[in-house]
Amino acid sequence: MDIRQITPRYFVAPQIEPGDMESLRAQGITRILCNRPDAEVPPSHQAAAMRSAAEAAGIAFAEQPLTHQTMTPDVIAKNRALGVETDDTVLAYCASGTRSTIAWALGQAGEMDSDAIIEAARQGGYDLENMRPMLGQSYT
Repeated sequence: MDIRQITPRYFVAPQIEPGDMESLRAQGITRILCNRPDAEVPPSHQAAAMRSAAEAAGIAFAEQPLTHQTMTPDVIAKNRALGVETDDTVLAYCASGTRSTIAWALGQAGEMDSDAIIEAARQGGYDLENMRPMLGQSYT
């Protein structure tokens, strides 16, 4: 697993496996946020299978499928509510972690300084510098 820390309680990752759940729980993850649409993965990795594996390991599971085209203010607000606004330690995943990081960043726009957002993403291995103009305004 390639888990990347964005904040003390928010992590992102590329696609995880159903068999990763016990390890994720042992690492302190209490909620999985699936940002990957089912159409991108085989049935063994679709949201229902991932939910079943997460819940069997005692991890809460939420899903908010994202594409770059569906990152509307309403979707960003819902993604924020399912992740950052919870008391959980969240692991959001998609294909590479990039969409999950972008959604997090847009959800923080207007809440955090754009430099802080870009630096947090950079520390996690994601370069969002090209988003700087968008991060100065609120999307939620």
